[in-house]
Amino acid sequence: MGASGLTIGGANPQIAHVSLFFFCPPQAHETDDISYEEGHVNNSRGLQLFTCQWLPKNQDPKALIFIFHGYAMECSVTMKSTAVRLVKAGFAIYGIDYEGHGKSGGLQGLVNNFDNVVDDCSDHFTTICEKKENKGKLRFLLGESLGGAIALLVHKKKPHFWDGAVLVAPMCKIADDVKPHPVVISILTKLSKIIPTWKIIPTNDIIDLAFKVPEVRQAVRTNPYCYKGRPRLKTGYELLRVSTALEKELEKISLPFIVLHGGEDRVTDKSVSKQLYEVALSPDKTFKLYPGMWHGLLYGEPPENIDIVFSDIIGWLNEIVASGNARLENEIKAENDPFAQKTQ
Repeated sequence: MGASGLTIGGANPQIAHVSLFFFCPPQAHETDDISYEEGHVNNSRGLQLFTCQWLPKNQDPKALIFIFHGYAMECSVTMKSTAVRLVKAGFAIYGIDYEGHGKSGGLQGLVNNFDNVVDDCSDHFTTICEKKENKGKLRFLLGESLGGAIALLVHKKKPHFWDGAVLVAPMCKIADDVKPHPVVISILTKLSKIIPTWKIIPTNDIIDLAFKVPEVRQAVRTNPYCYKGRPRLKTGYELLRVSTALEKELEKISLPFIVLHGGEDRVTDKSVSKQLYEVALSPDKTFKLYPGMWHGLLYGEPPENIDIVFSDIIGWLNEIVASGNARLENEIKAENDPFAQKTQ
């Protein structure tokens, strides 16, 4: 892989619902070669957050991958197929549901501040990296849609800690098809301070726009852990704030990455993904644009399209793993030489 590469390839709003913490039977995800576990952590705000992990049973993982789900989604069900593919390719996968999402605590669909979400993810995933059994392993971030934006923000907290990122239709800018008129945005921004939990933001049905395959749309709609309905006022404000701020700071991204976007994506803006590729400081970066594909590249396309996407993702990850890593080499040196200077 060169220094850079461009590839063109194929409810009632008045009722507050508190999401409880659930455990699904681990056997539902277990196979002969994959171990699945669920758990929880408590964040600094007293919320219980759901966590999960998929590990290869019969081999030491070649690297760690930390997954970030999209807005209104969750890890253990909607991203299961993604995790299984990556574990079978030799990686260890770790996930967390954000506050107000999936099986984590909080008012369903409500995020008061996405900076807190970034802190939650960073704290949990960093703790995993620092476990004895994970010392000496590469660390990758993988985020889809909003998760792509959060992955980039996690990287910005510790610019030298992470070894690479897979960004799938990252929400560096909300597409015009789902963004309200500027006048409406101004009104809703003011209202978000008064009635933050209300679900009155006018927007198109994201599920219909995101996933090409009808069966996937139905699966998301029937998944009890996926939030349905219009965005809550404060959450909508935070989504807009985070994406707008990130769009202005794309040139500060410095880790190796591959960014993938569907040519017919109507949820996040593919032109900003290309802009990220063009302006980021990253010494190793790749942009993949898939003509005809929609927003949900990881599980919302026909099987033949998903195979193409994962072939590109796994191929890129394997190249990074094979190419060596200065951060990892310095850590190993420091561990064997107490006088060595760490660079991170």
